[in-house]
Amino acid sequence: MSTDQPVYGPHDDPHAERHRVRRVLGKNPSAVLLAAQLGGVLAYPYLGDNRLGSALFGVVQLAIVGTALWAVRRTPALSWVAVGIGVPAMVFTMVEALSDASWVVLVSALLHAPLYFYISYGMIRYLFHDDRVTTDELYATGAAFTVVAWGFAYVFTAAQVVWPGSFIGSDASAQREWFELLYLSFSTLTSVGLSDVVPVEPHARSLVMVEMLAGVLYVALVVARLVGLTVSRANR
Repeated sequence: MSTDQPVYGPHDDPHAERHRVRRVLGKNPSAVLLAAQLGGVLAYPYLGDNRLGSALFGVVQLAIVGTALWAVRRTPALSWVAVGIGVPAMVFTMVEALSDASWVVLVSALLHAPLYFYISYGMIRYLFHDDRVTTDELYATGAAFTVVAWGFAYVFTAAQVVWPGSFIGSDASAQREWFELLYLSFSTLTSVGLSDVVPVEPHARSLVMVEMLAGVLYVALVVARLVGLTVSRANR
């Protein structure tokens, strides 16, 4: 009896590769988050120079937030808390792409900052939940670090709205762009000190000092623990 359906061998299924990719991504959500974070950093210079670019970057941010929520849902952290913060943050991401009013920027920053800090908290819990080091946990080490940097960038954004002139750069009379504050955040958290953006108001300096301490503690506690577990397993 003939059939119009093609017959595939065990290795000829056209959907097999797609399923394999989904399985890999499903097992490594932290890798997806890390790639999304770094992709957002690389994409911003191409998208952030005009209103259309800001709107497009807002969409990129939405994708990053969605990926982050997906990653947290795979950790012991409570997913409903992340969603409760994340949905309003997504809404204000779109609103901020359409309006640069100070109150919109402030509310958006106050929503995004706790969201990213909560995501990092969930990922660190994920890293500490057992004594095994998996591939996804190695990606989570980098992903959690970038999430903390993004969280502090939004803290700096809120501080700049509440205390104008908190940060200065090459143009001392202008407010710093969000990407400049993200650059400051990465520079501070990694302790490389390469930023041309400087905190000049007391509140801003206090926040930067907190991030400096957070960066040192992250390496001392999180990275050192993973290295210790990896070496311990190798010596067994």
